[in-house]
Amino acid sequence: MMKSLGPFHTLIFNALSLHVQFNLIIIVFKFICYRNPTNAYYKVLMANAATSALRLHQRMPPFKFSRDYLQKLLLEDSCHYLLYSLIFLYAYPVLLIIFPVTLFAVLHSASYSLTLLDTLGQNSWWGARLLISLVEFQTRNILRLAAFAEIFIMPLAIVLVFLGKAGIMTPLVYYQFLVLRYSSRRNPYTRNVFYELRLVTENFANGTRTPAVVRKVLQVSISFISRLAPPMQQQQQ
Repeated sequence: MMKSLGPFHTLIFNALSLHVQFNLIIIVFKFICYRNPTNAYYKVLMANAATSALRLHQRMPPFKFSRDYLQKLLLEDSCHYLLYSLIFLYAYPVLLIIFPVTLFAVLHSASYSLTLLDTLGQNSWWGARLLISLVEFQTRNILRLAAFAEIFIMPLAIVLVFLGKAGIMTPLVYYQFLVLRYSSRRNPYTRNVFYELRLVTENFANGTRTPAVVRKVLQVSISFISRLAPPMQQQQQ
């Protein structure tokens, strides 16, 4: 349950969150442009962790050391991305890893900016509102793109382990992150994208031009990944 904040506290919270999100986006550009982007990469993850912690503080009730509180905590998308930052904080910098973080930063920046404009009553800032509207219009596509990135980071994490660029626990913990994303009640896009990818793969595997060996490999892969998915009961809670 989201905490009820007064107008002043809401303004401060959104201003602080917006500041962190804008800084995160700026750091992403530094990561892309700099020749030595390692520091920028880790700053992106730390900024994302800070934002996730702020959103958790807003949405969660006061801390209680109980199983019920932990279950509620794990249902929050902000908790998922706090875990995400911790997973890759000690991994080799790869652009794909910060890609979903950047997409969510854009969405959250638009949301916080709109809330601030409404709170301040700045209806004349039509330029800012136009940009925010453009982002909100593309929200569905942005969330789907983030879901694709979340899924394809899994094989990337495995490759990084074999290359010695990440710890052996990285893909194991990231699998738990994917389970949380797959089971998310507020954001079904990861689950939907998994389903779409399965349909595309099955159609390709069943194609008349697909070699038998490739068909067998794809069918085994689909079966293996399907067994790793959380049960339907968990998704519908």
